[in-house]
Amino acid sequence: MSSCKNPCGCDSVPAPAEAASTLSTESAWVSHFSVPKMDCPSEERMIRLALNGLPELRSLSFDLTSRQVLVFHNGAVEPIATKLEALGLGAELLKTQPASQEAASANSASEAIAASKEASTLKVLLGINAAMFVIEMGAGLIAQSTGLIADSLDMFADAAVYGLALYAVGRSVQMQLRAAHLAGFFQILLALGVLVEVARRFIYGSEPESMLMIGIGLIALVANVSCLLMIYGHREGGAHMKASWIFSANDVLANMGVIVAGALVVWTGSPYPDLVIGMIVGLIVLNGARRILALKA
Repeated sequence: MSSCKNPCGCDSVPAPAEAASTLSTESAWVSHFSVPKMDCPSEERMIRLALNGLPELRSLSFDLTSRQVLVFHNGAVEPIATKLEALGLGAELLKTQPASQEAASANSASEAIAASKEASTLKVLLGINAAMFVIEMGAGLIAQSTGLIADSLDMFADAAVYGLALYAVGRSVQMQLRAAHLAGFFQILLALGVLVEVARRFIYGSEPESMLMIGIGLIALVANVSCLLMIYGHREGGAHMKASWIFSANDVLANMGVIVAGALVVWTGSPYPDLVIGMIVGLIVLNGARRILALKA
């Protein structure tokens, strides 16, 4: 509540009892009143006492900052307006509308806030994954690591997923689902590309640089854990956000696999752990795509 702007002694006024709010909150109408002289809790208490007992009244909501009162009621608003005008606080009826419309307006505002938060999160995730794709792809080619190349393509796919999810924010449920499914098909193409590369290197051979694999894998793991934490609060959102959550969780598993593969290459001196992890990452991406395509509206 705002502080008083006049010496009305409101600091000594006890918090008023919710006299009207103890009644049923179910109401047919909500009336908005402007009360210019309501600037501290003493005027709020006056209004509560004046309206208490009116059979039409269901509940009251006060905003001292904007000096407005919302009155939830059944029946006509005239008896309530008469009581408020008699207090000499300059009360004026602004509008009366069905309570269902008020609830719909509140829900619309809440959805807009949620969409804004989703968009902000997705922009950060898109930036992180796009940067990590470039870093991992370059390191994977230098290190001749199918694990890093596979993970970089997974990063690229995730960046595409986040871009599609960003496009779907605030749109219809069906649009969000289509964006998620499109991302799923894109993941399948990239996963198949990874598996083909694993097969090629298995046939023609490779000499992965284990320490570079481990170093880049650790950086990617930190990046993806950060992404996972950021999207955690949105994981039960629309299909586009559920898809983003699934991909982020898969990324963490893939990064851990790359690190393990690097350690095994050091230990065994063989390129096969890298090839095996590359194949596993490809299969993880395929499974993630399957889960995305199974999402329903």
